[in-house]
Amino acid sequence: MSSPQPPLSSSIADLRKSYERAELGEDASHADPLAQFDQWLREAIAAQVPEPNAMTLATVGADQRPSTRVVLIKGYDERGIAWYTNYDSRKGRELAANPFAALQFHWIELERVVRIEGQVEKVDASESDAYFHSRPLDSRIGAWASPQSQVISGRGVLVANAAKYGAQFLLQPPRPPHWGGFRLKPDRWEFWQGRKSRLHDRLRYRLGGGLWVRERLAP
Repeated sequence: MSSPQPPLSSSIADLRKSYERAELGEDASHADPLAQFDQWLREAIAAQVPEPNAMTLATVGADQRPSTRVVLIKGYDERGIAWYTNYDSRKGRELAANPFAALQFHWIELERVVRIEGQVEKVDASESDAYFHSRPLDSRIGAWASPQSQVISGRGVLVANAAKYGAQFLLQPPRPPHWGGFRLKPDRWEFWQGRKSRLHDRLRYRLGGGLWVRERLAP
């Protein structure tokens, strides 16, 4: 009989990495955080980072319990950061109760993190319609088939719902009334670049008097 393996906790504490790929200085960064984000996202895509559009969304419900999940960015401009989801999901209900949230991108291969905070609102219905109809057919049917975040008896419920709505709508499913976009309007950004000896670069941008104030934070 093989001997038991030692507890993982005894070795996981020894996992370390030296961050030495790049640096982030005030002189080399953009004065506008949206421009800095655009540069870093483009560089993540060019570097073929896995799912560079994936971001962690953190919300807080009426019960004051925080929750996180990974969603995909679907647009960004001066209005904010947009994604799409089921409005009846846990995140949708929590944003209805507390319309403030935080986003985080972690591009591990580039040793970079972007954190974004701000107020969230629903995107216009016409914008949600346009994006919904650009999705593959199975994704559009899936928006109808899944009662997101609700307890179901098994996967068969989803399969049956997909068959039901596929037969009902054929090739032209409309956007469900419970599905659409959210947009976070940032009032804080933080750009983190890993550096050697844990002396990381952290540049924070915060709105002050309608202008972006750039500050360096201690790591």
